[in-house]
Amino acid sequence: MNIARRLFGSWVDEVSARTLRADATAGLLGALLVLPQGVAFALLAGLPPEYGLYSAIVPCIVAALFGSSRHVMSGPTNANSLALYAVLTPLAVAGSQGYIQLALAVTVLVGLMQWLVGALRLGSLAHFISPSALFGFTSGAALLIAVHALKDALGLPAPDAHGAGALLASLGANIGQAQGGAVLVTLSTLAVALLVRRLDKRKPYMLAGLAAGVAVAAAFNALADGEPVSVLGSIAQPWPPFHIPSVDWRVLPDLLSLAFALTIVALAQSISIAKAVATRSGQRIDANREFMGQGLSNIVGGFFSCYLSCGSLNRSIPNYEAGAKTPMASVFSALLLMALVALSAPLLAMIPHAAISGLLLLVAWTLLDIPRWRHLLRTQPSECIIAGATLAATVTIRMEVAILLGTLLSLTVYLHRTSRPAMRSMGFDSRGPDRRFVVLEHQQDALPECPQLKLLRMEGSVYFGAAAHVAQRLHELRAGAAAPRHLLVMAKAMNFIDLAGAQVWEDELAARRAMGGDLYFHRPRPEVLAMWRRTGFLERLGEDHVFPDKATALRTIYAGLDRDICAGCQARIFWECQGDDSKQA
Repeated sequence: MNIARRLFGSWVDEVSARTLRADATAGLLGALLVLPQGVAFALLAGLPPEYGLYSAIVPCIVAALFGSSRHVMSGPTNANSLALYAVLTPLAVAGSQGYIQLALAVTVLVGLMQWLVGALRLGSLAHFISPSALFGFTSGAALLIAVHALKDALGLPAPDAHGAGALLASLGANIGQAQGGAVLVTLSTLAVALLVRRLDKRKPYMLAGLAAGVAVAAAFNALADGEPVSVLGSIAQPWPPFHIPSVDWRVLPDLLSLAFALTIVALAQSISIAKAVATRSGQRIDANREFMGQGLSNIVGGFFSCYLSCGSLNRSIPNYEAGAKTPMASVFSALLLMALVALSAPLLAMIPHAAISGLLLLVAWTLLDIPRWRHLLRTQPSECIIAGATLAATVTIRMEVAILLGTLLSLTVYLHRTSRPAMRSMGFDSRGPDRRFVVLEHQQDALPECPQLKLLRMEGSVYFGAAAHVAQRLHELRAGAAAPRHLLVMAKAMNFIDLAGAQVWEDELAARRAMGGDLYFHRPRPEVLAMWRRTGFLERLGEDHVFPDKATALRTIYAGLDRDICAGCQARIFWECQGDDSKQA
């Protein structure tokens, strides 16, 4: 049991007859959900339908047993399928043996990269993939899913080109040749799936829609005289066969670059889905273990005829809501799926391509998430721009580049924000006897500023990207003959500084003392003080210029102000100005 706990996690101690019953029930739902999805996503990836079913068996078991989440179900996903299709079609014809071998080889390479990320404890890198970039990528993938599904939904022949623009142009040119049977099957599949989902989202509405599509296609093919609705045909064996991918190793450099991009997509999805499920279950997710589990599932899966897999949100959430207690629910789901495929092989052969397209259109509409776009536009316009740019890139250029572009845009926006830290002039509120400290900007009831001492609150880090902005702002504060010669910086919110930031304060100290004033700090953070000690700035400044509280700072600094100026000053904002040393500002 100790060995099992180390391999799989602490959940093995909780396995009992009660949890196994709950997991088996949830696993049955998972098998019913993934049956139509596996077929649909495999076709979206340019692979025969059985590869989607294989990918919902082996990776589902391995990722559940060796990952971190108790409820995440792994397998084929829409984004991974479309990304795989987008990166491999320039190298081979979709559906060909060469294409299949490339898909399996890339899956193994992605698995190795995922496992290495977890083994090297680099899981925190996933946090740099912006949620807005991932959302834009997902929405772009939704549009591409819809575009690629329209061909079979209308019963039109496949165009020579695979790009979204070329596909839309082909659809527009051949729209008059749309098959009535295919359109009828697509609409029937959508209508039944939407109706069942509206009545109860917990029901396998996609399976219901698929059954309706099969029934309508069978009736149409039996009764109509026109061109029959095309169907999948017979599916290979229900269990995943062992197979070593056979590729020309001269293309390995190209495959490595593609695998790297697909790894980013898969890791971003995996951690996002694991966190989304953990938010509901309250479980703590170990990102590194999750990545190792996902990586191992793709390594093993690639040798068992499985293509790229990761956690699936539209199976993981229902799995949790169905009462799954442990990862054994995923094991049951995979085993039950094999049984379902074996028992229903003749029925699966009757699934029309148009019904699969109807399900993909439904998936695309759900992924597009219009309400979230409205919310993002209303609350965070800059993040909406990042998501929009990533969406546009996903639709127009290579998908692996799109998510990198979105992440780069997010980091650029972050750097721009942090390069302009807030520097707020502080003063005192004139209302009430206690004279509270307030930000002077937009403050109508504030006392005037002291002509000799500037109070400044520093908010943010002073690093190389922000050094120029901070230096310029400090220069503006001491420009002019009437500028206060002394500066007290309230540095509690100055998170850290680097060498460029330390130089900013060196220059400010020299400038203040050259104009006959001085520089003081209130409550700088320990890491800031440590940097100042290493650079020698604290020695040059003097430790008596660093104060633990505002009252001590103002009382000490006031004692060194020019009394001639104080004599003619009308502001008198400090208690010391009133000659009452018993009170502190």
